[in-house]
Amino acid sequence: MSSIATIAVSGMNAASRRLEVSASNVANARSTGALPDANGTLPANAPKAYSPLELVQSDVAGGGTQTTVTTASSATSASYDPTAPFANKDGLVAAPNVDLAQEMISQLVAKYSFAANARVLTASDEMSRTVIDMKV
Repeated sequence: MSSIATIAVSGMNAASRRLEVSASNVANARSTGALPDANGTLPANAPKAYSPLELVQSDVAGGGTQTTVTTASSATSASYDPTAPFANKDGLVAAPNVDLAQEMISQLVAKYSFAANARVLTASDEMSRTVIDMKV
C-alpha cells in the first residue's frame, strides 16, 4: 500500500474512532450516579456516573495520525435530582459533563474527515491505475 493510502486510511480510522467516542458520550449523557463525598469516595453499592471520553489525535512520524481515548479531566458535576435513589441528602447526583452541542460538532468533523480521507484514497487508486495503464 502506498504511503498516501496509508495516511488516508489512518485518517479514516481516526474519524471512525472520533465518531465512536462521541456516540458513547451522547448515549450516556444522562447516566448519573452517586455524588462522591468530600474524600472522593462513593457510598457503598452506589452507581458511578458515566465518565465522558475524549479523543486525543496525534501525528505519526512519516505521515498519518493515531488516536488515544482518555477520560475527560472534569468528568462529572453536581446535578439536582432528588428522585434518584442514590441522591445525597441535598438531592444532588453526579452527572456527566457532556456538552451535546460540542458532541454534534465532533460528529460532523468525523463525517467530513472520513469523507475527505476516502476521497484521497480514491484519487490515489485512480492515479495508480493510470500509471499502470501507461506502462502497458
